[in-house]
Amino acid sequence: MTFTLQHTDPKTHARAGLIHTDHGDIQTPIFMPVGTQATVKGVHLHELKDDVKAQIILGNTYHLYLRPGLEVIEAAGGLHKFNGFDRPMLTDSGGFQVFSLAGIRKIKEEGVEFRSHIDGSKHFFTPEKVMDIERSIGADIIMAFDECPPGTSNYEYSKQSLALTERWLDRCIKRFNETEPRYGYQQSLFPIVQGCTYRDLRERAAENVASKGADGNAIGGLAVGEPTEVMYEMIEIVNAILPQDKPRYLMGVGTPINLLEGIERGVDMFDCVMPTRNGRNAQIFTRHGTINLRNKKWELDFTPLDEEGASYVDTLYTKAYVHHLFKAQELLALQIASIHNLAFYLWLVGEARQHIISGDFAVWKAKMCDELGKRI
Repeated sequence: MTFTLQHTDPKTHARAGLIHTDHGDIQTPIFMPVGTQATVKGVHLHELKDDVKAQIILGNTYHLYLRPGLEVIEAAGGLHKFNGFDRPMLTDSGGFQVFSLAGIRKIKEEGVEFRSHIDGSKHFFTPEKVMDIERSIGADIIMAFDECPPGTSNYEYSKQSLALTERWLDRCIKRFNETEPRYGYQQSLFPIVQGCTYRDLRERAAENVASKGADGNAIGGLAVGEPTEVMYEMIEIVNAILPQDKPRYLMGVGTPINLLEGIERGVDMFDCVMPTRNGRNAQIFTRHGTINLRNKKWELDFTPLDEEGASYVDTLYTKAYVHHLFKAQELLALQIASIHNLAFYLWLVGEARQHIISGDFAVWKAKMCDELGKRI
């Protein structure tokens, strides 16, 4: 994997770049739809590629390891062959999912023992095993195994957690370097910066990650309970240290405004379940604010879902019709809202890229955030 920094905004830290992988190129800044279980919920492949215009999607190591399991994915020839998505993919390490199972997991120096949320079976993830699993899944970009402490964690716990994450990172790198890709194309390992909401821990973590010389780097442990302004502060602290010539991935964030604030602070890659999850709950994002399609006010509104929309569903369906689908609990409502929201997110980062290149990102971003914060 290579990264080319193509443009920087003159008034902010926003960047436009190009990530090259063996499965294709990715223009940054980029939003990555979340395909937890080898699928982006409710979205066909042709819609994901042609309408949403996804350049890269995510898979989840924890979920794919449990179901369908590595035997199936390996027999298929890797995740790309299994789900048919022939563009770049990224897998997280499963760390966030494991640590969210607070009542059914035990953290040790060696790794984490946990029970499956599916059948209660016992499993043990070590940094080495996670690297082996991610090799078997076969994503182009794979994440290091880390601990993600809650945003409200105290300093002592956060410090101990970071030390463990740093020891695990060394083991991940060692295992990654000892193994080879399984399916004839290269994989890149991204370390993750942790440290909760403490400046000195974030600085220490960023310096340690920067020293590893990885193809790219991630910022984790944000949007997990801390105030939004604290999240932005942590991003600034970390990005002041992470290498300029490597892509920066902010994990699990977030709203359209979060994306623009992250881009302004030098983030290149984002993912979040919000477009599809909120879409399934009748919330759609538009360039003029958010809409709740369950509200009665849309019952007789026969205007397009979004007259300036980024996807075919925006002009094909009216607000009144999709309102009806949600009220009737028709599955098509979930699909339409998911396609719209994902297409909107990809449109938004694409517009941000164009304004970075044009040199007027700061002015455009300020106007967009005013609109995006509205509830219509």
